[in-house]
Amino acid sequence: MGMTLGIIGYGEVGGIFGRGLLPQGDIDAIWVWDLNFDSASTGQAARAAAQADGMRVAANVAELCAQADLLISAVTASNTLAVAEAAAPHARRGACFLDLNSASPGTKQRAAAALEAVGVHYIEAGVMTSVPPYGIRVPILLGGATAESLAVTLQAWGMDARRVSDQLGVASAIKMSRSIMIKGLEALVIESYTTARRYGVEAHVLPTLKETFPQIDWEQQGAYFFSRVVQHGKRRAEEMREAARTVQEAGFEPLMTAAIASKHDWVAQQARDGVFQGVDDRSPWQAYADRLIAQSQNDV
Repeated sequence: MGMTLGIIGYGEVGGIFGRGLLPQGDIDAIWVWDLNFDSASTGQAARAAAQADGMRVAANVAELCAQADLLISAVTASNTLAVAEAAAPHARRGACFLDLNSASPGTKQRAAAALEAVGVHYIEAGVMTSVPPYGIRVPILLGGATAESLAVTLQAWGMDARRVSDQLGVASAIKMSRSIMIKGLEALVIESYTTARRYGVEAHVLPTLKETFPQIDWEQQGAYFFSRVVQHGKRRAEEMREAARTVQEAGFEPLMTAAIASKHDWVAQQARDGVFQGVDDRSPWQAYADRLIAQSQNDV
């Protein structure tokens, strides 16, 4: 008998992991559940898409947990603790719970407490870069008492996972500290580039960035940053609020991190308002900036 997986959250990340892990010979089945499955407008299509991927769609978290030897939580940062607490009453004693979510060390420790109280092995994960380019090969740092044994299993499935500590919170601290820098760069680039574009001075600004950091293609990187924040700003803002919690847990005021969260939230709101309609991930950064400039002039 092989292992049965249960993925809670079948969005972009959950879908990538489900489709990537299903072909593994020692995985018998993958059960999935997502809040969107209960949506009156999109639930039927979301369930059908998961089934087309070869997933078994659970009716709820309880049914999923009853089936799974390994639970994988791939939800938004703000739902990290809620999902762990929802799974705890139903998870099988001795099962493993791999938490992929971008949350603070304190949040991960509280999630662990809820699950370990009922005999579930909790393993925190720090997913160290964007998942789509890598798929299941995305670099992942693991933490927890059973992190080493799970790392061996995940590596056998072709994943790039390694234990960094037996203590919970270390992997998350690494992940969140990095996220402050990466999401901060995204926010800075959007604000800097759009301002430069509004004044018509981008042809002067970008070459100076190239001179200072010659290893970076600032045109291409700018386009990538804009597209990712437009597509995933809400999720990134939630992650930054958890990053701000991480800074607070370290004893500091998260002045910069809170501002980064606000910037991502603002871009996400522009996207929901249709400001970027017709602009996609193949568009140059100028296309995104021009939409923001036009919207700001409309708001005057």
